[in-house]
Amino acid sequence: MRRKNAFLNTLPPCFTQTDNPALLLSVRPHPRVKANAMIKPYFSVPALALSSFLALPSQAADSWSYQQQSDPLTNQSYSYAQSPRPDRSLYDNIKLQIVCKQQQLQVVVETESLIASQNSPFVVEYQIDQQPALKMNLTTFADSKRKGFNQENAKAFADSLLTGQKIFIRINTLIKKTLSSEMLLTDAAPAIGKVLGDCGLSAATASTPYSLAEFEQAFAKLPPEQQQNILVKLKKIITEGP
Repeated sequence: MRRKNAFLNTLPPCFTQTDNPALLLSVRPHPRVKANAMIKPYFSVPALALSSFLALPSQAADSWSYQQQSDPLTNQSYSYAQSPRPDRSLYDNIKLQIVCKQQQLQVVVETESLIASQNSPFVVEYQIDQQPALKMNLTTFADSKRKGFNQENAKAFADSLLTGQKIFIRINTLIKKTLSSEMLLTDAAPAIGKVLGDCGLSAATASTPYSLAEFEQAFAKLPPEQQQNILVKLKKIITEGP
């Protein structure tokens, strides 16, 4: 009995934790195994699970991405730039896309929550950096209550995304629920630029300031009367303000 108890003490807990004591007493060591021989323990299930979890790659999309897909109904390919996933501990899961489909540029917003009925208008409020907040009208798709689009303002909206560092979005839903999210824009340019190119568009470039040299050259070509009128207006702006 002492040899049997000594052998049981060498087993890992997963072999000795049971509600049937008779099962433990039926365990007999092999004749060639010494009672005090140590059996190397296996990795426990929690340890294996933890190591597997640590080895898995992160599933969170933390940057803007460019994707190409094919519409199963029309077999036509389309591309889109997709925003990174927001911090779910702070914001709702709102997905923002700039889409080029059939040579038409679209802004697409998708959420996990109900926005409005199919083919219904709704409003998205957004603010880029510290600029004034703006509103944009979208319409839900014919087959979705959680996804909407806008084509009329898509190009201007895409250009505005390329000028900022982050964007804050807020949606007031049909059931009076407010959804909000914040997304970084620091790496949005490559993905959005590709989508614009797919639609034959290019990102808007900032206009070059009108230099004094350019003004003097253009001013010298004007008739004396126009020069005098411009000088009068300039004097008024300088002395009185715009």
